Amino acid sequence: MHQPPTAPANFNHPTPDEVVRQLRQLPSAPQVLPKLKNLLGDGNSSLFDVVSLIKLDQGIAARVLQIGNSAYFSHGTRCYTVDEAVYRIGFDQVYGLVLNAVSSQLLIRPLTVYGLTADELWRMSVTCALAAEILAKRINLEEDIAYTIGLFHGIGMVAIDEWAHQRQPELSFKAGPLPLETCNEERKVLGFHNAEAGAALLRLWDFPTVMSEPLRWQYLPRGTSAHAPLAGLIHVAKWLRTAVCRNTTQLPLPEASLLRALKLTPTELVDSVKDVSARLAEVNALLNIESDEEIIINSPKPDRGIIPTESPAIVLDVPSNR
Repeated sequence: MHQPPTAPANFNHPTPDEVVRQLRQLPSAPQVLPKLKNLLGDGNSSLFDVVSLIKLDQGIAARVLQIGNSAYFSHGTRCYTVDEAVYRIGFDQVYGLVLNAVSSQLLIRPLTVYGLTADELWRMSVTCALAAEILAKRINLEEDIAYTIGLFHGIGMVAIDEWAHQRQPELSFKAGPLPLETCNEERKVLGFHNAEAGAALLRLWDFPTVMSEPLRWQYLPRGTSAHAPLAGLIHVAKWLRTAVCRNTTQLPLPEASLLRALKLTPTELVDSVKDVSARLAEVNALLNIESDEEIIINSPKPDRGIIPTESPAIVLDVPSNR
């Protein structure tokens, strides 16, 4: 039986800001990088195709948004979506980012603290993004912003995992049921949960509050008034994410009052599972990923690698000088 982790007697609680400062940039997905590199090297590729792939990769999407909002490119005007940022910084800059990611082999690793493989992390992120986009369209919220927040909804876990790998490698959090998942265990040990760390990371990277605050309040969307619609949408999108990733709708529904606030009925929510599944199937087809494939990273650090399974696999070699 899993025992909730406890902090050592001499453990000093870090702050979210202290944790996220150690994560210089988000790693990229091994499913996306090879395709994106080939696309950027093809003179016949359109910027639309490039944007479509970048939106499937947390690391490149985050870096593109950072640069798009930098003083050099922004001229005081924020961009809130990957599409805007890519058009703002241009093809050459994006090509350089992708080449850097490929050459450094900065790939998404398993989140050992959370017991998630790299493939599970990527699938959760993209599925939540698709769910958020579909829900936003239903209730007339900004689809691209909702998609981006959904894509980044779990980045706090990435930051906490990286911090724990360096400071407390024995740490382990087991996800409980929706809606709180690992929140209680994280608070008991760290004094904050992963959504607060994720929001701190977006603030550190100078992302607009329209993204960081909904992410921060994704577990308790009533805790914010100014950002309640998007926070509530991400909260509900995570239900869809879980239903699709687990291939079941036998999950406790989000609170009825929250669905009413979003003008969603339980029937509409359950029906949306099919829509999200169909969109995810399109993404898998784009990346040539079979539904039973597992992404395996051969890492020189065994404790950071993925344990091979018996399912078909795409294998990428990570240089030892990572």
